[in-house]
Amino acid sequence: MVSTLTANLKGVMKVPKRLQPLVDDGMVDEVLYQLMSGKEAQVYVVRCGEDLRCAKVFKEAKKRSFKQAVEYQEGRKVRNSRRARAMSKKTRYGQKEQENAWLNAEVDALYRLARAGVRVPEPMGFVDGVLLMEMIADADGKAAPRLDDITLVPEQARDYHHRVIAEIVRMLSVGLIHGDLSEFNVLVEGKGPVIIDLPQAVNAAGNNNAERMLERDVDNMRRYFGKYAPDLLVTDYGKEIWALYESGDLHADSELTGCFEHDTRSADVDELMAVIDSAKEEERERQERMLDDDED
Repeated sequence: MVSTLTANLKGVMKVPKRLQPLVDDGMVDEVLYQLMSGKEAQVYVVRCGEDLRCAKVFKEAKKRSFKQAVEYQEGRKVRNSRRARAMSKKTRYGQKEQENAWLNAEVDALYRLARAGVRVPEPMGFVDGVLLMEMIADADGKAAPRLDDITLVPEQARDYHHRVIAEIVRMLSVGLIHGDLSEFNVLVEGKGPVIIDLPQAVNAAGNNNAERMLERDVDNMRRYFGKYAPDLLVTDYGKEIWALYESGDLHADSELTGCFEHDTRSADVDELMAVIDSAKEEERERQERMLDDDED
């Protein structure tokens, strides 16, 4: 099948400039066609020996429409202290290092999630801003469709929703949140959904927006699958998953109910004001002690 496809496409596409180094190094034998062009990258189907793979070519920062929002980058660690200092500044070197850190985020996330058994494309290498990875294919060997491109019956919607939620749990069990999960970055092949596009993957433990992003990912999936299976619209997996994570009870195989008991107790305003007044009094006493020390 690969040879037939190659024969049909041979000579049709010129090798893109960004992919030429991979061809020169023998990592890629042939570029077959462009699969998609998104807000942060272009994806090509390439032939590597007898295998078809995908080459994700990240766009340069000035050509990307997806912004490197601070809320995504918070909590990402840079091992090299010199690079970390440079990234905190607006120098040309610092901006370059910031760009490299952003590009490496998806690569690192894919390797980490693949090791954890999360259904993501298997990464095969990363060279000069190009990520070589497994091509997720359908039963005919063609690139698998996105979730948004297929129509589901209620039973399928419930099954796929269950599987995607399980993948979200596995991701969080190793400390990561997708951060931009929707029907547009989930592929569907014979064994079910596969999660893609992770340049904005969030470090759950180090990001103050983590809970909100997790719930947004889960809610996006609930709304999408709920179009086909309305009973899913009343589930509340996001808050349940986060509560388990915060308590240290979330595991890759955690069983969920889809229910969450919200705290409906009214706040004790008098108690809250007493705490605030006490804090103010402590601060006033601290300031007075500082003044006394200065006078001495």
